[in-house]
Amino acid sequence: MTELKYKPVVHDHEAFLKKARKRKGFNKVYEDLKEEYTLVREMLTARSKSGLTQEDVAKLMGTTKSAISRLESAGKHAPSLSTLKRYAHAVGCDLEIKLIPKSRPPKNSNGRSRERLKESNCY
Repeated sequence: MTELKYKPVVHDHEAFLKKARKRKGFNKVYEDLKEEYTLVREMLTARSKSGLTQEDVAKLMGTTKSAISRLESAGKHAPSLSTLKRYAHAVGCDLEIKLIPKSRPPKNSNGRSRERLKESNCY
């Protein structure tokens, strides 16, 4: 592990959200990007726990610090599954992706519930 040569900036996400939610239009945009923000928060937490800098992760992945910075920014672009796997490996993690069932199964084109989905692992 690399010794940190800087003092990380403390970020109180809940305080940030409380203040930001007062801004017009913020809630819709935030909800639209909810999954991206969750992923970025997970990535930053994993990198922090590993004690690595963006530069360290970039070296381990064979890329640049600026590429890692973009990867850790919500809403800028959608990283590939391959890139997420490489990032997870670099910070000492496994990548897990799940499909979480919604409260109701989706409808097919004729408006009927897809009953067979209830029998799958997702439903």
